[in-house]
Amino acid sequence: MENSDKTLVVKDLEEKSVLVSREFTAPLEKVWRAYTESELLEQWWAPQPWKAETKTMDFTVGGYWLYAMVSPENEKHWGRMDYTAIAPHKSFAIKDGFCDEDGNINSSLPVSKGTIVFTETDNRTLVEFKMFYSNEKEIETIIEMGFEQGITACLEQLEKIFQENRI
Repeated sequence: MENSDKTLVVKDLEEKSVLVSREFTAPLEKVWRAYTESELLEQWWAPQPWKAETKTMDFTVGGYWLYAMVSPENEKHWGRMDYTAIAPHKSFAIKDGFCDEDGNINSSLPVSKGTIVFTETDNRTLVEFKMFYSNEKEIETIIEMGFEQGITACLEQLEKIFQENRI
C-alpha cells in the first residue's frame, strides 16, 4: 500500500526559516517514539545507504542526541541535537548543528533552532518541523548540502517503517 502523502519543504528567506511538514500513517504515540528514541531514530534518520549511529542520547530538557551519519565506507559526519523544551506527545524544541565526535559544535556550518510539533488526526500524525537560522546564507548552505533531498528520503524511510509495522 503506497502512501500518497509527500514531504513538504518550505523555505522562507525573509523569515530565515525552513518548515518540513509530513503526515504519517501511524498513531501519535508511534511517531513520537520514532523521533525521541535513539534505537528508532537510527532506523531512518540518515538517507540510505548511509545510516545513523548514536554515540549518546538523553531526551530530557538540557540533554542532547550526539550521533554520526555513517557512509557505507564508514565516513562519519557528526551532528548534535540539543533538547531545549519538551511537551510530551505534543512538541519539542531543539538546537541542531554539526559537530565533532565529542559534540563540539562546528561554528563554520549552520546551526538552527526550532520546534517539532506533532498533531494526531484519525490514526494519522502530522509532524511539522520548523527551523530558524541566523541568516539567509545558512539556509542557502544547507540547501546546497542536500538538506531537502536528504530529509525527504529520511521521512520516506520512516513512513515505510510505519507501513511495515516495524514500530
